[in-house]
This record gives sequence, structure tokens and C-alpha cells, in this order.
Amino acid sequence: MRLDLFLKWSRVIPRRTLARATCDAGRVTINGEVARAAREVKVDDIIRVTLSARLMCLRVRSIPRQSPSKALASEMIEILGHRRREDTDT
Repeated sequence: MRLDLFLKWSRVIPRRTLARATCDAGRVTINGEVARAAREVKVDDIIRVTLSARLMCLRVRSIPRQSPSKALASEMIEILGHRRREDTDT
């Protein structure tokens, strides 16, 4: 599955266009490497997303075949870390 679609389906980022723009800006990494929107996501990948107000680190737990319901979307990821961006030196 494409990274931008995964971020939208897991509800980490609300819109696919915003997910694509975030990836293109270099603010998303997979396993420590900067990732473009078209990069394939696999189970157990570690994704780090830098948004305007927060940093998120998550592990891919599952990749559904179709768009999941809101209740099932939370099962797609395991949040490893989450903090406000002001708390960092970046």
C-alpha cells in the first residue's frame, strides 16, 4: 500500500493530499529513511511523521484491503511515541 494512502486510512493525517504534501516536504520517514508518498508500506515498518504541532512515531500493525471503518483504523497502527513539537530542538 502507498504511504500517503496508509496515512489517510489509519487517520494519522485526515486527507490524502495533505499526506502526499507532508511526504513530499520530507517530514515522513520509514525505518529512518525519508519516504515519498508512493513508497510501499509493509507490516512492522516504523513510520515517523513530523506535523506542524506534533511528532508521531508509529509501527504498522496491519494493512487492510479496503478502507477501514473508524473503529478498525486504530488497529492499523501502534503508537510508539507522540509529543508536541515545541518540546524538541528541531
